Amino acid sequence: MRVSQSTGGGTRERIKAVALELFTEQGYEATSLREVAERLNVTKAALYYHFKSKDEIVTSVVEDRLERMDTLIAWAESQPATLATRRAVIERYADAMFSGEEPSVMRFFEQNQTALKNLSAGREIRGRMFRLATVLSHGDDSPGAQLRAVLAIFAVHTSWFAVRTPDITDAERKRIALEVADELLAAITARSPSVKE
Repeated sequence: MRVSQSTGGGTRERIKAVALELFTEQGYEATSLREVAERLNVTKAALYYHFKSKDEIVTSVVEDRLERMDTLIAWAESQPATLATRRAVIERYADAMFSGEEPSVMRFFEQNQTALKNLSAGREIRGRMFRLATVLSHGDDSPGAQLRAVLAIFAVHTSWFAVRTPDITDAERKRIALEVADELLAAITARSPSVKE
């Protein structure tokens, strides 16, 4: 089977999905483009038509995520600094993290943190995470609020790895993550009496 050049978007998405699967299983550094092509059952040349390197694949995955984060951050920045806004932001973030292919992206990020630190795509994701945390702690600039905001985001992320209960559903995992995030966000509001609900 050859990768059809006419199917563009669908083919690129399939390549990204298979590459992330391999990067998660074997590690980013240990996986070659040849192995990605073999798993896809295509020639290396067909793969090169869409992506010239592993970095390009990861950058494409990250760009998709950055667009969603930018949309969420822009919306959040236009809202009042209330607990209700914080809850809405983290719920929208969780909805995005638990939809479509995001769980596989989160597993890839978790398994390849060292490699991501060296890629510009990884640095961009970190930058957006801190922007999102700034929005979540808006109205309370204390160090505790900053930490709680970051931990609320990580509650959503790490629910994929930290909750190891067998057979837990994605819906239950998400519910638990949002419960923990909400406890952290409520404490930000409590430390900032000037912020009105």
